[in-house]
Amino acid sequence: MQDLIYIAHYDTPESEQKRVCSPAGTAKNRYVLSAIERIGKKVKLISASCTYGKKSVGGSVRPLGNQSELILLPALRRGGKLINLIAAAFFRIYFFLYLLSHIKRKACVIVYHSLFLIRPVTWLKRLKKIRLVLEIEEIYGDVIGREKTVNRELKFFQIADAYIFPSTILAEKLNPAQKPSVVVHGTYQGEQDREVSFNDGKIHCVYSGTLDVRKGGAFAAAAAAAYLPENYHIHILGFGSEMDIHAFQETVTQLKKTCKCGVSFDGCLSGEAYIRFIQACQIGLSTQDPNAPFNQTSFPSKILAYMANGLRVVSIRIPAIETSAIGKYLYYYEEQTAENIANAIMRVDLTDDYDSHKILKKLDGTFCEELKALIQAVSYR
Repeated sequence: MQDLIYIAHYDTPESEQKRVCSPAGTAKNRYVLSAIERIGKKVKLISASCTYGKKSVGGSVRPLGNQSELILLPALRRGGKLINLIAAAFFRIYFFLYLLSHIKRKACVIVYHSLFLIRPVTWLKRLKKIRLVLEIEEIYGDVIGREKTVNRELKFFQIADAYIFPSTILAEKLNPAQKPSVVVHGTYQGEQDREVSFNDGKIHCVYSGTLDVRKGGAFAAAAAAAYLPENYHIHILGFGSEMDIHAFQETVTQLKKTCKCGVSFDGCLSGEAYIRFIQACQIGLSTQDPNAPFNQTSFPSKILAYMANGLRVVSIRIPAIETSAIGKYLYYYEEQTAENIANAIMRVDLTDDYDSHKILKKLDGTFCEELKALIQAVSYR
């Protein structure tokens, strides 16, 4: 059988090309790639990431994982409005032509869903009759609050031959025809213990994710500092637009004036720096807005990232999380208020026999078996 194709917005952590990709998304991509390799398949990961830097970048092929490879395509630099339009048009055209000329007819292709990929993948399906496995993390139209986008996504989802979902609730909603599917909540591979610590006697809590005001998670986590005693410290590792970052830095500045608890914005980390920072903390925060439509079906991948690094997790109680395979291991709060989040943090027992690595190892084995069966079912249809 030919190599599997995996299409996602991806670049390696050590890259200096400033490719557009999400830390949470790339972590999930790395895990799925490793699972595919462990069931005996090679992967060609074609990156859909252009550059956000001020210099154009060339294409390249890099080794990835044990036997797989990453294919990065040329991308023009970013600049003013006209330059950005030209760069976007160039990349879209080059990307589609590359897919059309390098993907064989009826190939098995896994696509990590994004709005950018809807049009080229739809045409690839029509022209090359690919066997399409859609990896869907969330419905982006729900995130941005645009019904037209939701309808466009739902139409796109219907052309898939199989799915990889983050939650059983999303699977039930998007797969009424019961096509082959698997559910994987996030990264099930535990990280080796780096034996790092802040060595200050405090309990360190961390929120890692977007600073987007519409999602609100970072702001909710930081606000909890107002109700925590001085032996706690809340760290925020986040990414977002310049406006988002500035707004959040202002929030942290105001909190520091009145809080006994420590609170800090520690930038956006990736790779080894991210792992070491996370492992120096004891509690991971998944502070989602329970009323946001996208949180009714999506599963926050940050929860698994925390568990992979040995942290206990505090989360809002919503069905997509509570009914998941790891739901019973979390600490919940009921309402999206700073005081409720703080109370949940203080309920965390750091002296119990919690072993997140043992939990994840079992889930990893199950996922690999189910993924192998899904790929076999799609490849021979």
